[in-house]
Amino acid sequence: MKSSNSCPSDVGRNPFVHELEFTVTEKIKIGLMSVTVFPVRLLFVSFFMLLAWPFAFTAAFGRSEFVIEPQSWWRRFVDLCLRVIMRAMWFCGGFHWIKVKGERAAPSEVPILTVAPHSSYFDAIPVTMTMCSIVAKLESRSVPVWGTLISYIRPVFVFRSDQNSRRKTVEEIKRRAQSGGQWPQIMIFPEGTCTNRSGLILFKAGAFIPGLPVQPVVLRYPNKLDTITWTWQGPGAFKILWLTLCQLHNPIEIEYLPVYTPSDEEKENPAVFASNIRKIMAKALNVPLLNFSFEDREIGFSKGPLQIYDYHSLLEFNQLVRSLGLRAGTTNKLLEDHARRARKLHADKLGLEGFAQFLDLPVTQALTQVHSLFDKHGDGQIDIRHYVIALSTVHQPSNSLKTLRLAFKMYESEENGEVLETELADILEIMLGLKEVELSRLFLALGRHDTGKIAYDELHHFIEQHPHFVRDYLDFKGEVSQPQSCNGHNHKKDQ
Repeated sequence: MKSSNSCPSDVGRNPFVHELEFTVTEKIKIGLMSVTVFPVRLLFVSFFMLLAWPFAFTAAFGRSEFVIEPQSWWRRFVDLCLRVIMRAMWFCGGFHWIKVKGERAAPSEVPILTVAPHSSYFDAIPVTMTMCSIVAKLESRSVPVWGTLISYIRPVFVFRSDQNSRRKTVEEIKRRAQSGGQWPQIMIFPEGTCTNRSGLILFKAGAFIPGLPVQPVVLRYPNKLDTITWTWQGPGAFKILWLTLCQLHNPIEIEYLPVYTPSDEEKENPAVFASNIRKIMAKALNVPLLNFSFEDREIGFSKGPLQIYDYHSLLEFNQLVRSLGLRAGTTNKLLEDHARRARKLHADKLGLEGFAQFLDLPVTQALTQVHSLFDKHGDGQIDIRHYVIALSTVHQPSNSLKTLRLAFKMYESEENGEVLETELADILEIMLGLKEVELSRLFLALGRHDTGKIAYDELHHFIEQHPHFVRDYLDFKGEVSQPQSCNGHNHKKDQ
């Protein structure tokens, strides 16, 4: 599978990976701080968090999560106390000066603040400074101490177990946003997950569906050593806390950008609204726009014996099929149906019209781009089996053997269930994200070099016996970007 020239994919650095490297001097400093400053800071941070709990518990007790209530004088006093306590907590954590640029608009003028990039639990700093509501998982309410503080700011809770959770969350955001400032402002991180701040990934549409003015807010952590970032691959939560508290000072900048009022087109199309806000925020941050979404992260972190080696072409394919609405409807049953129909076509090639008929879609620019990804010889004809393999790969990137079995069903002969060496090369090229794969070493090791054919069970058994199968038995032509294993923790920080 090739990349489309008409739709370049600016993926760049994987935004879900954070690697830390320390100089000898930094290691010595961290060692000294670990036995001197760190314990003291941790003690004070814990103290202030515990001190905040009774204030938050008292103010949140008996208060409705769905009904607007006037802010009584004693609740305003509690609110002030909590802001002071939380500011003291961050100060003890090394965030001595918090630089704020621009001016935050009033809730009556702007009900929603969109904040990016989202890269750490330290992004809670602007939340505690403003006491804005946030969108949070329902499970966070049960976290000791911190859950009470979250409940105090009256968040929009996401019920993960509810199939209609996304719709209900959007409806609640819209209801609060249209209250004319009677509800607190809602601070939303539209990326929906934590990244490494190398760029802005695609925004979710939830903050933009109400079609009301929003105020973009950008965060910067201009420290030389990035101990702040907490994303899908990299240091875990406690290590980030430890390293950050071992820094003499942790600078942070919060900038409120001008209020953005959507046009009629943006009100009708939240995706356009989100895209335009993302461009404004990326320009303010001086970072690129990355064609990643939260849903793309699994492609970059595929596991198993046939993990993806170069995710760029598959990522572009995933983005295109998602724009066509094909990813949301992809199921194992659909893949089996596609594979059965593709087998009937055998090696018959499909032009653009035939491809559109196969998918029961009209010919559009996005469909043309998908078709061109599999136009191996540039003659406007594709092997539909290649499309099915790619779709299965992005649907279940860490279940590569299941995709391999699906591919064999489309290619294997009816007599002995074997596929040709050239056909297996086509299958692996797509699954691994590579351009050319040479299998002579593999077939020699299997004693199949004279037949040039192999059955699934035989290959499956060989792969299970050789965990470094790809490295040891496949040859690649050209540059190959090696896969990165997940050496951190899979933190569920999506919102």
